[in-house]
Amino acid sequence: MKRVLALGLGAAVLVGAVVLAFGRGTSAPEGAFLKPSDPQVVATGQAVYADNCASCHGAELEGQPNWRSPGVDGRLPAPPHDKTGHTWHHGGDTLFRLTKYGTGALIGDPDYESNMPIYENVLTDDEIIAVLSYIKSTWPREIRDRHDEMENRQ
Repeated sequence: MKRVLALGLGAAVLVGAVVLAFGRGTSAPEGAFLKPSDPQVVATGQAVYADNCASCHGAELEGQPNWRSPGVDGRLPAPPHDKTGHTWHHGGDTLFRLTKYGTGALIGDPDYESNMPIYENVLTDDEIIAVLSYIKSTWPREIRDRHDEMENRQ
């Protein structure tokens, strides 16, 4: 009896771990990837970026001044998304999750305070992918290639 209970409990833990690791909503949608070479996706992303992101991250993706140092509110200013920022240091899935669910969810700290809005109920998955594709399309070829290599290793 104890063995059956232990096996059942072990199976439940394993199923729970799989659900957490691969559960719906924890990462970019199946088959989602950035499409910086698709003119239609990039154009959509540029428009969505202008409407939802440029007010903080800048019309030219330049970010806010002193973006590496917390402001008076203790929060980090919006970073640049151009080649001078750190956006390209993160894979597409990480960027998607950060945009959709917020930094707190990404790092597992629901109390993390950020000025970055959570776009889960604002933008569709396709719009988020389009914005990230637009951002990537603006990077110099060398950085895009490095980003591609990093994503291929994951």
